Amino acid sequence: MSNGSSYFAHSSAIIDDGCEIGEGVKIWHFSHIMPSCVIGNHCNIGQNVVISPGVVLGKNVKVQNNVSIYTGVECEDDVFLGPSMVFTNILNPRSAIIRREQYIKTLVKKGASIGANATVVCGHTIGEYALIGAGAVITKEVKPFALVVGNPAKQIGWVSEYGHRLRFDANNLAICPESMEQYVLEKDRVKKI
Repeated sequence: MSNGSSYFAHSSAIIDDGCEIGEGVKIWHFSHIMPSCVIGNHCNIGQNVVISPGVVLGKNVKVQNNVSIYTGVECEDDVFLGPSMVFTNILNPRSAIIRREQYIKTLVKKGASIGANATVVCGHTIGEYALIGAGAVITKEVKPFALVVGNPAKQIGWVSEYGHRLRFDANNLAICPESMEQYVLEKDRVKKI
């Protein structure tokens, strides 16, 4: 059911006042978009998603079912958030102690993908086009193009913008098998050339 705006929201979704929702956005069953959120054009918000006040999502962000995005999180364009993954925003939560003024920022850079059931502990940046494996627990910064898995997450390789594992030759060059784009590994960082 459309709300008469330039985006679609299912009739069971709750959208609080004061949100900025871009053109072509789709918000599905039982999702709650809280005040002061910014959701960029062409995002897809799956079923049973909670987006807390002040969260910013760039363009074309895909949020799968049962994801919680808490205050302090910013996702740049083309980010993928897998089913049931979760962000945190406090390092030392206690039920009886209010720490709303102590939320810690988490930034997910352009094109990064976070797998199903992963947890991102607040205060870290996930680099451009990084790929976080299903169930991983992020406890530190993730480099651009890094492939990380496990609990706590550890880097096991590098991926292309297309999400393919990169294999570097003796000259530290790699080619994405799908796009034929070239990448170089310099000082433990990958960049597209």
